[in-house]
Amino acid sequence: MIHTFCKTIVFLWAAVVISVSAAAAPFIEGFEDLPIPNGMTQMNSDNVSFGNEEARFVEAYLTSSKISFRAVESFYMDTLPQLGWTFKGKQNDVLHFYRDGENLDIAREGKKPLVVRITIRSQN
Repeated sequence: MIHTFCKTIVFLWAAVVISVSAAAAPFIEGFEDLPIPNGMTQMNSDNVSFGNEEARFVEAYLTSSKISFRAVESFYMDTLPQLGWTFKGKQNDVLHFYRDGENLDIAREGKKPLVVRITIRSQN
C-alpha cells in the first residue's frame, strides 16, 4: 500500500513538472498550442497562414544558435503527445505528427544557425 502511494506521488510530481515546463514555454505565433523550445526564437517575417473553417495551412520558422536539432526533436517528442499529437514517424530531418485531421511537420531547414520549419496542414 505504501509502495503504491509513493508511486502515485512520484507520478503526480512528474506530471506537474512536465506541465509547468510546457506551460512556461512561449507559444509559436499563429499556432494555438505549440510551444517554442527554450533557446529558440520565432522568425516573424517568414510566417505564412491561411485557411477557413474547413481547412488551414500555417507555417512558421524558428531559429537558434544555442541548441541542436536533436534537442528540438526531444522537446517535441516529449511535449506534443501531451497536446494530443500522435507521432507518425521521421523521414530524414522531418518529424511527422497527426491530430484531428491535421498533419504537423517539424523540419530542419538549416544547421548553423539552426532553422526549423513548423507546418500544420489540414488533410482535406
